Amino acid sequence: MIGILKYAISGALLTLVASGAYAQTLDSSASVQGCDSLRVAVADTLRKDSVVVNPTPEPVHPVRTLGKVAVIDTLATGNDALRIILFNDNTWRYILSEEYKNDPEVFNDHWNTDATHAYNDVDVNSLPEATAIRLVDSLESYHYPFMGRITSRYGPRRGRPHQGIDLALKTGDPIYATFDGKVRVSKSVSGYGNLVVIRHNNGLETYYAHLSQRDVEVGDWVVAGQQIGLGGSTGRSTGPHLHFEVRYRGQSFDPERIIDFATGDLRRDELLLRRRHFSIYAKFEQNFDDEVEAEKQEEAERKAAAAIQYHTIRSGDTLGALARKYGTTVTRLCQLNNIKSTSILRIGQRLRVR
Repeated sequence: MIGILKYAISGALLTLVASGAYAQTLDSSASVQGCDSLRVAVADTLRKDSVVVNPTPEPVHPVRTLGKVAVIDTLATGNDALRIILFNDNTWRYILSEEYKNDPEVFNDHWNTDATHAYNDVDVNSLPEATAIRLVDSLESYHYPFMGRITSRYGPRRGRPHQGIDLALKTGDPIYATFDGKVRVSKSVSGYGNLVVIRHNNGLETYYAHLSQRDVEVGDWVVAGQQIGLGGSTGRSTGPHLHFEVRYRGQSFDPERIIDFATGDLRRDELLLRRRHFSIYAKFEQNFDDEVEAEKQEEAERKAAAAIQYHTIRSGDTLGALARKYGTTVTRLCQLNNIKSTSILRIGQRLRVR
């Protein structure tokens, strides 16, 4: 059987899937010149070029759902970084080899299979103002985690931050890996219930919570569209649903920023992730004009904060003397500090003077 499938690969009808990933049905009757020319084109994507974000992104459709199909063989392509995977349902696809994907910058940094959140020591203020992230290309593919009605969005909820999105489902519905990657966590976690966390080749991590069943283990390599578990209502949950999070270096952001859950499409193949997107109040609906205005507001706030000045009261200080020293008025000093002109100043007290 394996020999037949290997023969069929050389004559397969190679068709690019809309997302740029490859997942085809074997067709031994197709007539093409092999896959050498395609291999060259695919190999071009292995270059680790910097991402240039497209200002007018096109939606990316999900690849074929793999479900729980089994891998029956792996074929070489002539490129050490590429492999052809054969599945037991007579389909195949290109994937990057584990040796190529096992980038120490991604899969060794803060790789902790016990901690739910591996980047607890990373301060959001230490991250760049903006990070360009490649979501998919001709080898890295995409699939929605689950197509369901949104029951709760990212943002504040009942006085607490809700750092993901909730999708209604029935217990037992299949849950899929969103991108290719490696399983970092697969266990029961307080609050999350049965949880799977996958770290992806671009540095993102996706969280799949409240599962009734986990189908992958720590260290497993998974591909987009592969079933990783079944939906449920484990952990802190009021009913069956999928709680889905997307994080970068431990910082969550609105999953709707990258996925249109109404259609199942990826909104874009490249993402410019700004540091302010990690705010629980940052919504995906913000358009470019909002971004520009937000940048102006942040710059104004930074300048205003830099201009703030305080004075520590010493013996002999008076409001009048401080007003003259700092070029302001007693009235302004009172406004800044919510005090009266007759208030008694205490030694060691800090007053805002600008």
